[in-house]
Amino acid sequence: MNLFKSGNPTLSEKSFEQTLSQTQGDTMTVRGTMNKFGFLMLMVMAGAFFAWNWFNAGKNIGSLMMFGALGGFGVALMIIFKKQWSGYLAPAYAILEGLFVGAISAYFNFLFQEKYPDIIMHAVLITFGVAAGMYLLYSLQLIRVTQKFRSVVMIATAGIAIFYLLTWILSFFDVQFAFLSTGSTFGIVFSLAVIAVASLNLLLDYDMIEQGAAMGAPKYMEWYGAFGLLVTLVWLYLEILRLLAKLNSRK
Repeated sequence: MNLFKSGNPTLSEKSFEQTLSQTQGDTMTVRGTMNKFGFLMLMVMAGAFFAWNWFNAGKNIGSLMMFGALGGFGVALMIIFKKQWSGYLAPAYAILEGLFVGAISAYFNFLFQEKYPDIIMHAVLITFGVAAGMYLLYSLQLIRVTQKFRSVVMIATAGIAIFYLLTWILSFFDVQFAFLSTGSTFGIVFSLAVIAVASLNLLLDYDMIEQGAAMGAPKYMEWYGAFGLLVTLVWLYLEILRLLAKLNSRK
């Protein structure tokens, strides 16, 4: 099963293999997974809309952002360990993630309302454009998801995750990495590299969902696959938003 791997930890080989013995009745399909992903996106939009209006009403956006981030993280862990509950928990995760993303988006929109009033719209359009482009590359097999390709993307993803974790821990000791938020040349190159890795993770996610359907994973894994794809897409959006902010901070 070496082919059945993704850089996204929610869509790992073991995540699907452990469910194959539980298959009864209907099985996972690619179309079913994408339909559920579409539903989760609607939930994200609903949460983001609420957070956006919350900010515009002058309420504390920080508490809402933390609630969405911590709540989403907690629900994500539950989904990972209790995949059978994905159908119930994935929509809750999407709403919480929507609160988090909407709060961040509202804040960035406020910061750049004079300098770059369309920053959020452009970040959303670029994100979906990249996702569509990567799907086209995958479906046309212009980029083949080989074992070596998976390994490189997984190592790069793990490296970024460890680096972000270390920077978060060091921030409590007043150790800051300016390139993460400033528009320096190195900071922009770093953001472009992270966006590239996030984009490549989409290819692995598409392949994982297709392989899960081919292997006859249980029906509830459609929700799990949709959840995993959403994790990558949100990450990609946040990195693109950060890059646009960096680029416009240079002006």
